[in-house]
Amino acid sequence: MRIERLRAYAWTTLAVTLGVILWGAYVRVSGSGAGCGKEWPICKGKLLPTMTSLEMFVEYAHRASSGVITVMVMVLLAWSLYALPRRHPGRAGALASAFFVLTEGAVGAAIVLFERVARDKSAARAAWMSLHLINTFLLIASIACTAWWISGGAAPRARTRLGGGSGVGGLLAGGVAALLVVGVTGALTALGDTLFGAKTLAEGVAADFSPTAHFLQQIRVLHPIAAVLAAVYLLYARGAVAAAGGPETRRLSTILGALVIGQLGLGAVNLVLLAPGWLQLVHLLVADLVWIAFVLLGAAALGEAGAEQASGPHGEGALAARP
Repeated sequence: MRIERLRAYAWTTLAVTLGVILWGAYVRVSGSGAGCGKEWPICKGKLLPTMTSLEMFVEYAHRASSGVITVMVMVLLAWSLYALPRRHPGRAGALASAFFVLTEGAVGAAIVLFERVARDKSAARAAWMSLHLINTFLLIASIACTAWWISGGAAPRARTRLGGGSGVGGLLAGGVAALLVVGVTGALTALGDTLFGAKTLAEGVAADFSPTAHFLQQIRVLHPIAAVLAAVYLLYARGAVAAAGGPETRRLSTILGALVIGQLGLGAVNLVLLAPGWLQLVHLLVADLVWIAFVLLGAAALGEAGAEQASGPHGEGALAARP
């Protein structure tokens, strides 16, 4: 019973984290990043301020929800260390989650304190946003893997090989790189769309190729190119991994393929509709789901060899939690 509650709590933590990430994107879309002023973690000089504007409420709500996630991850860590045996991979996942939730808060605080928010168009803001995106992806991956391993996923086997001799690890590493590039270019494109919204598609395309346009407009063309190339690679890689895997790997491969194709469609609609705020949030949510599906596919593929030797159908046995 205890492990079932821990399992449910881990997946809940992942779901709440996604909600906080989407709210953070809404802070950018709504231009509310400076709602609490150049102060952190307090807002307008107070820990519990009186809300005087919508921007202040949006920003303060994001800070508060980020604090909730930090507490939830720390509880996940403490609970995992208590309930799971010493060599259980869920412990390592919870430790990684705790580390990245702390760095997530540190990056977020730096963005506020250095005023890389609201209408700031600097290269420094682009750099901070890229760092924030990468850290967020690592946080999501850590929590997802923790939940997966607590749910019975086998410990990873780094030397797992495909039948033809091509390493699963190499394919997965390529996927990680591709998704990070797409994520970073997507975050910068979203920032450019927010700061330099175009009235028509033709106007937006012209700005992308104009030598006098702001660099955040000029680099927007990189995202669709990176997205298409990454999609082709992911569809190939997930098929190659699934061909050598078991039922769980094949199921995750199917989910990943559907999400990748759906995300390409959303990207096209986002472009045609000139990136309205609500669609940016949907696009971000699906991007996070693609990342989670890919991470879990990798965890399943690398752990499959161990799962075949485990006493239970989900790789329990030696890594079972305390009753």
